Amino acid sequence: MTQQEIITILKDCEAFLEGHFLLSSGLHSGGYCQCAKLLRYPDKAAKVLCEIVAQVRDLGITKVCGPAMGGVIVSYELARQLGVESIFTERKDGVMQLRRGFSVGEGDRILISEDVVTTGKSTMETVDALTAMGASVIGVACIADRTKGESALSLPIYSAVKLDFPTYEPDACPLCKQGLVLVKPGSRAELKG
Repeated sequence: MTQQEIITILKDCEAFLEGHFLLSSGLHSGGYCQCAKLLRYPDKAAKVLCEIVAQVRDLGITKVCGPAMGGVIVSYELARQLGVESIFTERKDGVMQLRRGFSVGEGDRILISEDVVTTGKSTMETVDALTAMGASVIGVACIADRTKGESALSLPIYSAVKLDFPTYEPDACPLCKQGLVLVKPGSRAELKG
């Protein structure tokens, strides 16, 4: 499947958004990928994630681990297609941890799953939690790679699509100057631009 075909699926699911968005980093952007909208449709999500499975199938993965919240469903579907176990990490007292009786150890070759990777912060917290337990993390899988090749991640990134939405400091945002309504994705709350 081509990048454009994947973007078409994302648009059909209303996951590929265009407008004026406030990102969690505080920056503004004219584009946003809300992967939860894709993940509502298991058949479409399976088709998009199949593109990642083709890239990682021969890496000897024993488990797929998704940081909660965005990586959990992605982990499940990737693991289903790979025929391996799906687990997830979550925050407890501000620290990303493996809980709920999940375990990893020596011999485990783990693929981290995310919906979108931008900075890789939650990914690295998950890597730290898993490697502290003796597992090897072999890469990061995501629906959308927004790193533009500038991530601090030292792991390979396997993505279904690469997106390059320009971002702007709030005081230099051309979208604000155009008077476009500022939206915080997820909450869809309108903010003053």
